[in-house]
Amino acid sequence: MSSKKIFLAGHNGMVGSSILRLLKKKKKKVIIRDKKSLDLLDQTKVFDFLKKNKPDQVIIAAGRVGGILANSTQKHKFLYENLQIQNNLIFGSYKFGIKNLLFLGSSCIYPSKSRQPIKEDYLLTGELEKTNDAYALAKISGLKLCQYLKEKYDVNYKTLMPNNLFGPGDNYDPVNSHFFPSLIKKVVDAIVYKKTKVDLWGTGKPLRELMYVDDLADAVLFFLNKKTKENLINVGSGIEYSIKDYLIKIMKHLDVNFKINYISSKPDGMYRKRLDLSITKKYGWKSKFSLDDGMRITLKDYLKNSNLKL
Repeated sequence: MSSKKIFLAGHNGMVGSSILRLLKKKKKKVIIRDKKSLDLLDQTKVFDFLKKNKPDQVIIAAGRVGGILANSTQKHKFLYENLQIQNNLIFGSYKFGIKNLLFLGSSCIYPSKSRQPIKEDYLLTGELEKTNDAYALAKISGLKLCQYLKEKYDVNYKTLMPNNLFGPGDNYDPVNSHFFPSLIKKVVDAIVYKKTKVDLWGTGKPLRELMYVDDLADAVLFFLNKKTKENLINVGSGIEYSIKDYLIKIMKHLDVNFKINYISSKPDGMYRKRLDLSITKKYGWKSKFSLDDGMRITLKDYLKNSNLKL
């Protein structure tokens, strides 16, 4: 087992649980805390924890996340909670001498009408997508704090910016989930309740790059100890389809074919956000899971946890 202690913040979420599985598989020494034992919104408690436990490395996979509806209707929570959590962890890590930190962001930080594929340099070159600007502002603040601390104090703080993710343990809440788990739930519900159609928000035309969550976990461990000149690094799969196409692929995997009912009153969100992966390729990292393999594992996990047999 490695002698270095890694504090993983947010180990219960889809991303965090995937990172935790990989850390344990590689026999890393991991420190985790649930919300009851450590409230990440409380600066005093976070600082006391970091001072007492003295982790060598910190991975930040914690924060308030959600889909287009939650992001656009609860902006105050997305801004406040994410700012508070990441400031406590990032500045607290610097304050107590932790030299190695990896912060996870989201591709939604980039301008809504950005050139494609999106390079890291395109950050702050245009207006943000209004449906998730609060979340994006918080994440931008976090990556900038990492950048400024790295520039001034030569700490190994960096931010990985993944595209849309999916996998076991995702959030399937009809209000707060992201687009892909929402599509899975809609198709499965249509089967269970013998419906003839599936509702799809907007036009179904927006394009999304999608990556299986275990690929992100692999990228986190790959870049955690690596010294990089860059503070911000895109991580993606290069797999891109329209939201409608993803819905069709889910139906094909479940061997059904429902009529698609487009809800034009609902927003499409950002039309496209494919990431430029030149930097990750330069360092020798690339995703390993195919969309079909990831989708098969995810669907099996959802059906098992929902006690459903189709």
